[in-house]
Amino acid sequence: MTDTLPTAEAAAVSEATSDSPQSPQHPRQLKRSIGIVGGTLLTLSCVTPASTLFVVVPDLFGSLGTATALTIAIGSVLCIAVAFCYSELGTLIPSAGGEYAMVSTLAGRLAGWLVFVLSLLVVMIVPPVIAMGTADYLTPIVHLNPSMTGAGVMLLATLAGLLDLRANAWITGIFLVLEVIAAGVVALLGFTHGHRGLGSLTSMQVAGTGGHTDTVTAMLVVSGLAIALFVTQGFSTAVYLSEELENPRRNVARTVLATLAISTVIILVPVVAITMGASNLSELTGGDITSMVTAWSNSAVGTFVSLCVALAIINAGIVMVIQNSRVLFASARDKAWPAPVNMVFSKLGRFGSPWVATLAVGIPGAILCFVNLDTLYGVTGVSVTGMYLLVAVAALLSRRGNHRHTHAWRMPLWPTMPILLIAVLAYILTQQETSYLLWTGGTVAAATLYWALYLRPRRDTRWLISLPEED
Repeated sequence: MTDTLPTAEAAAVSEATSDSPQSPQHPRQLKRSIGIVGGTLLTLSCVTPASTLFVVVPDLFGSLGTATALTIAIGSVLCIAVAFCYSELGTLIPSAGGEYAMVSTLAGRLAGWLVFVLSLLVVMIVPPVIAMGTADYLTPIVHLNPSMTGAGVMLLATLAGLLDLRANAWITGIFLVLEVIAAGVVALLGFTHGHRGLGSLTSMQVAGTGGHTDTVTAMLVVSGLAIALFVTQGFSTAVYLSEELENPRRNVARTVLATLAISTVIILVPVVAITMGASNLSELTGGDITSMVTAWSNSAVGTFVSLCVALAIINAGIVMVIQNSRVLFASARDKAWPAPVNMVFSKLGRFGSPWVATLAVGIPGAILCFVNLDTLYGVTGVSVTGMYLLVAVAALLSRRGNHRHTHAWRMPLWPTMPILLIAVLAYILTQQETSYLLWTGGTVAAATLYWALYLRPRRDTRWLISLPEED
């Protein structure tokens, strides 16, 4: 087990070390300002159902065709087991550090550090991946460069992320309503213009070159599961917000599980409708959902849906920047970096938000909008799968020692659930492209070297996981 510090002990360490970004009395804590409704709105917005449907799912249609809905459904079932792990660990260890605080506490500081690095990869890459889709959905009004537009969305989201969290919950809630409407319109039009029956969902076909029909193999479905896990990945935001949720022992689990259920419906139902409503296999494989909507209705409806999606993407950017800044803030509070860096990243602004950490995740996100999109997708899929794997390992260890008696939400079918999850996720990793594994593996290797040369020799003053007190 790792060294984790409750607030009293962390305060003593803080007082004994001159480079601490914390006050002598208490480690810096975020303010508990949102209830389950606000937390669910923020978490659902981070899943970004409509933007995921319109930006990420078309890529799956291109490689999986009619098997896309089946792949997402399998991914969603796997995510139930993942959500159980997050719910138990998030209520056991309610910290803005999210995965790394949970894994460090239960599986050791090195494992927690590697989870932090993987989560940092995810939280830095996902926002620009989504943001770059904005230009496509503003096309009915104006033609813009995808990378430049994505960078602008990231900067706008960064400015919004500097505001009070409660205000952002309502801003994102309004945008969320619009994106749910857009997804509902797509589902309604797809079902009412169906060209194929329910049997098409298991026909395993994709349009190939030269007008030929190719078969989607089981291995292609397994490979696509990494992206399918990414489709509903945002439900973990509830864990990142656990330090700001009122009554986290109850509300974290409720928010995680409710968000996964709602987001799965919002994403999967339109995917089924699109699969049944596409006029032919080539149109489905092309994945141009806006063109399908226009063909099913008219240009005005197509424009409305496109604008709703553009707003949903901006909404996603805001929530992701909020989430990601909390991860960086928590890492500085737990002394993951040299003293000057810890001092800067732990600063809180007038609205109670970690403003330097917000800038530190938003500005690089804008720069990443100019990186190849396929590479970003691939690295994200591998990172999410690896992160879930380590969280499942921590869940397997969550009932040892004192943690066995800690009051927390407990998953059903433990330890069977995390054991099966570990096996499945490990297999999914083996089916990913070598280049994406090398990019992610290289990052993990560099992080391990940083641990060995800097963090481990300073284990008494660095990477001290502090667990905030409950009010």
